[in-house]
Amino acid sequence: MRTLVLALATALLLTPLAHAQQTLTIGVQESGTVQWEIQTIKRLGLDEKHGLDLQVRPLADSRAGQIALLAGAVDVILSDFVWVSIQRGDGNMVTMVPHSLAVGGLMVPSGSPITDVADLAGKTIAVSGSPVDKSWVILQAYYNQATSGTLATDANARFGAPPLVNELLASGGVDAALNFWQWNARAKAAGMTELLSVADMLATLGLAEQPPLLGWTFTDETATTKTAAISAFLDASFDAKAVLLTDDTAWDSLTDLMGASGEPALFTQLRDDYRAGIVPGYDPADTDAAAQAFALLAQYGGSDLVGDQDQLAPGTFWGGYRK
Repeated sequence: MRTLVLALATALLLTPLAHAQQTLTIGVQESGTVQWEIQTIKRLGLDEKHGLDLQVRPLADSRAGQIALLAGAVDVILSDFVWVSIQRGDGNMVTMVPHSLAVGGLMVPSGSPITDVADLAGKTIAVSGSPVDKSWVILQAYYNQATSGTLATDANARFGAPPLVNELLASGGVDAALNFWQWNARAKAAGMTELLSVADMLATLGLAEQPPLLGWTFTDETATTKTAAISAFLDASFDAKAVLLTDDTAWDSLTDLMGASGEPALFTQLRDDYRAGIVPGYDPADTDAAAQAFALLAQYGGSDLVGDQDQLAPGTFWGGYRK
């Protein structure tokens, strides 16, 4: 009897600790595809499953997220490994764990005479972003390797926001377009053709593996002071990815959020392209692809893209987690 009483007392003492939740504030872009994963985490209670009180703060865009992170207004944001490496080089000690492999690509209209990257000479290309957009730099490197030419001078580039890029391509205002993957999915559903993905370009340029361009990003200080909360969030994130990768019914509640209500072809294209970019696991020692990609971007994008660095900064990927 005494043994039983002691066992019950021990259980009662440990129960509050076992169910104690740690709070983490994540900043996410309101219109971003990352919302699909966050909604899945919340709908399935994956944050609570891992003992996490996950607070979600909407952000206007990626730049707002970076400012919020550095100001300490949020604990975690989604950012790219180049920005993380640059920040570390500048003394802002942030780190990341990969979130997505999804990349954009070069789109052309159906029946386009452009069948190879060499055909871009003399053509007009709409490019999402600016002259230092990573995909544009990678396309220039690919073009240079294929033709020995300089795409920025051989073709006419028009830079703009993703919706404008798609509009220009659909209206015939440009000959080709380089856009983010989710906007390319919309172009595909509308009958356009992806001539080359950025992943294809990187493979041809010598990267045996596709680098994780985007990752959950947080400061070294948060990684130290909120280690358990960060790990719990990452566990919930990978759980959600596994569900979205394998369970078609998990997508039923996301249709409106995807902007694909009443458009089954678009819904399927977005879902399948999203799945193609899902990161299934994480080994902090496996950073070769990112290091190679960074060196490539430094070579072709220069200081306007990567600052004074020419190599990936140590600690860009957090060593405190493995999946």
